[in-house]
Amino acid sequence: MEIEEKQAEVIDHFVKQVSAQKGSALGSVFVEATSHPSLFAFSEILAVPTVAELEGTDNSVHLEMLRLFAHGTWSDYKRNSGKFPQLVPDQVLKLKQLTVLTLAETKKGLVRGKLDQLQRYFEVQFAAGRDLRPGQLGSMIQTLSNWLATSDNLLVTIQDKIKWADTMSELDKKHRKELEDRVMEVKKAVSVKTEKVWSLKLQLVKCK
Repeated sequence: MEIEEKQAEVIDHFVKQVSAQKGSALGSVFVEATSHPSLFAFSEILAVPTVAELEGTDNSVHLEMLRLFAHGTWSDYKRNSGKFPQLVPDQVLKLKQLTVLTLAETKKGLVRGKLDQLQRYFEVQFAAGRDLRPGQLGSMIQTLSNWLATSDNLLVTIQDKIKWADTMSELDKKHRKELEDRVMEVKKAVSVKTEKVWSLKLQLVKCK
């Protein structure tokens, strides 16, 4: 949790910084934010009204740079370097780190947590990833909905198996009880017959 708390503090710091600036003054704040060694998410900064106001202005190049760090990769920068301001060394390092994170995120999900199948929820203990591009949220919600549906089906299957096992157990108990009752009936019948035989023998002895 320490990593997440530290990043949250850094994000809050820069959100306050950009909220207090406008126009070209935001450029230097963006450079500082995208160079910060502990900051890897920029959605909160992009959502600040003064940042959105850069769209379509002479300073929109700074907005494009921030979007690059939020969603793009080093390859995106190299292909379109003319539309971005010149990056400082710390920004180059950060963008390359973000590119590695994107590749790792694509190849292997960087989420750690535990699944509680009984309560039907996944508790995320740690997550590392990039900012979502516009439109990605809908796809993510659909993926999670599909996962939830699959989990629900799995839970129903497990519950059916448990019910089947309980039913078989009850049938087994019932069958055993019937056998035990039958054995007791046989024992009683044998006992009665034995008593009758002995009674008959005693009567024969008396007659003699």
